Amino acid sequence: IAATQLLSNLFCLQSTAMLLLLHLVILLDIKEFILTDGSSVSPLCQKGFFPCGNLTKCLPRAFHCDGVIDCENGADEENCGDNSGWASIFDTVHENSNNMELSQECYLQQYPQSCTCKETELECVNVHLKSVPRISSNVTLLSLKKNKIHILPDEAFIKYTEIKKIFLQYNCIKYISRKTFYGLYKLQMLYLSHNCITNLRPGVFKDLHELSWLILDDNPITRISQQLFIGLNSLFFLSMINNHLEALPKEMCNYMPHLNWMDLEGNRIKSLMNSTFLACDELTVLFLPRNQIDFVPDKTFSSLKNLGELDLSNNLIVDLPHDVFKDLKRLQKLNLSYNPISNLDEDHFKSLKYLQSLDLEKIEIPNINPRMFQHMRNLSHIYFKNFRYCSYAPRVRICVPLTDGISSFEDLLANNILRIFVWVIAFITCFGNLFVIGMRSFIRAENKTHAMSIKILCCADCLMGVYLFFIGFFDIKYRGQYQKYALLWMESLQCRLMGFLAMLSTEVSVLLLTYLTLEKYVVIVFPFSNIRPGKRQTLIILVCIWIVGFLIAIIPFWSEEFFGNFYGKNGVCFPLYDQTEDFRSKGYSLGIFLGVNLLAFLLIVFSYISMFCSIQKTTLQTSNMRIHVGRDVALANRFFFIVFSDAICWIPVFVIKILSLFPVEIPGTITSWIVIFFLPINSALNPILYTLTTSFFKDKLKQLIHKHRRRSIFKSEKKSLSTSIVWTNDSSSLKLGVLNKVTLGDSITKPTCL
Repeated sequence: IAATQLLSNLFCLQSTAMLLLLHLVILLDIKEFILTDGSSVSPLCQKGFFPCGNLTKCLPRAFHCDGVIDCENGADEENCGDNSGWASIFDTVHENSNNMELSQECYLQQYPQSCTCKETELECVNVHLKSVPRISSNVTLLSLKKNKIHILPDEAFIKYTEIKKIFLQYNCIKYISRKTFYGLYKLQMLYLSHNCITNLRPGVFKDLHELSWLILDDNPITRISQQLFIGLNSLFFLSMINNHLEALPKEMCNYMPHLNWMDLEGNRIKSLMNSTFLACDELTVLFLPRNQIDFVPDKTFSSLKNLGELDLSNNLIVDLPHDVFKDLKRLQKLNLSYNPISNLDEDHFKSLKYLQSLDLEKIEIPNINPRMFQHMRNLSHIYFKNFRYCSYAPRVRICVPLTDGISSFEDLLANNILRIFVWVIAFITCFGNLFVIGMRSFIRAENKTHAMSIKILCCADCLMGVYLFFIGFFDIKYRGQYQKYALLWMESLQCRLMGFLAMLSTEVSVLLLTYLTLEKYVVIVFPFSNIRPGKRQTLIILVCIWIVGFLIAIIPFWSEEFFGNFYGKNGVCFPLYDQTEDFRSKGYSLGIFLGVNLLAFLLIVFSYISMFCSIQKTTLQTSNMRIHVGRDVALANRFFFIVFSDAICWIPVFVIKILSLFPVEIPGTITSWIVIFFLPINSALNPILYTLTTSFFKDKLKQLIHKHRRRSIFKSEKKSLSTSIVWTNDSSSLKLGVLNKVTLGDSITKPTCL
């Protein structure tokens, strides 16, 4: 008995020691959570921190570009925009071409009265023209936007040899003759966007030797031939957005040696060929988003030595060749977002040493590791699908998203209900289990080993309440500024220890419940068997359960390369669900939840159903049915609530883990709801189900209450009796004193009896 009591106290002391250790770690002044300056650290900032410009002060990544100046020189709020590549050139040029400041004087002698003339530029916008009007030959800019011109005949602009810019948007032009633009040797910009062009004949741009901007956006063009670009020796910008192109011609740049910018967004291009961009030596910007590209050959971009920006987003690319970006030495911006890419190799970005912006949004990277981004020394902006990925690119100043799906931008627990109930459930769990430990220690049970098992179960469940208390504490600590510390928090030692604590509590509790259930199952279903563990066997089993639970929780710490940050994948530090986890940590997590825990749950359900059937079969053979019916109902209710509490706790977990095997998008907030509400249910209800509702405990509690009442009544009766005796003695003494005084006279001052 002394040994069992000592073991029970030892487990509780172990739990207390772990709590004290965790508390000490939380109170430590950990570097990751403090702003460091040059007086204490070197100018080279540590992982996840970045300098304040030319100062030696370092700030965490999340303090940069958050709208608040934290550096004395304001460097943390500078260069926040992702201006890599050529993202702003088109808008700048377009605005300049349409908003040039000119004098009001007109130098054209002939033009329609409904048009507006400034110097040699003429604007005929939305004046219901059905053909190109007759105007003076010295016109340099002609805008015919939003008219009703459906056909451009031969030599429509032949007289306007000085013209440099033509705008023909929103006319629903259906037909363009091969000789429409003959003689326009000085034309620099041609806008044909938002029309109804389905086909462009080869040689239509033959005389446009000075053309630098060709805009063909939003036309139902289905195909283009290589000969279409004959004569475009000076073409700088080509835009064919939102057309119906299904393929690009071979050696597309043969007749456009100076093409610098190509925008083919929103077409139906299905594949690229090795020879497509073979002659595009001067190409700097290549946009191919919103197409149907599913295959990119190995040497597709090998000739684009000067390419600065490449956009392949919103396509159907599943796999990228190993060396597809090998020759893009000057690439500054790469966008691969919204592609079903199944695998990114470590060396995919190895040669992109000058890359400044990398967009991998909505791409799963199961094999992500820091080596994948370490070669890109100039990378300043990176975009991921999962917030946790940011920890693998600690040298990148701006990483998106800024938080995970569990927490909000400002808070660890985004919902007010979660903030309240994390404290309520933590208090109920801790208080209930500590109360049972105290009562079990005070009330002596006939079955000492069973009582010891229940107390150890309460110790394990109490750890879950402590875990919830710490979640609530850190939620308060980071209230309103969680996004600044989110990544550092998830990577911190505190978060990992809390995840370890929750896993230890969960697994030990599951194993203990399974053992208690099987023990009860053997006693009830096989009452005459000798398969019952003694004190020594019970001690060994309990020690083994704690060792197994400890190993399950500690194994992810052994190899970070194998498991990654197993516990730091979300704000609540519990490895319940992560769609991006690699197959190794995912396999381990599935082995725990769908292996150990699911098997334990099925054993518990089967055991209680068998026990109820066995008891009911036995009671049917007795004579007093009325008494046994009442007992069956009570027993059925008790068994039902035990199984029901297990089901509430574990079925949501099993569903989440099963869904993680399929490509199903699960909201991140589900993890916090399960961890705060469902997972602690067993820990909170176990004291009630396994102690407070048992007949033995009820009887003992009634006996204690009855004894306490009897003692109270006895004490009150004894007190009243002693009072009456004292009063009687006092009265007798007084009478005797008076009698002596009368008999002996005044010579005696005090009665002798007194």
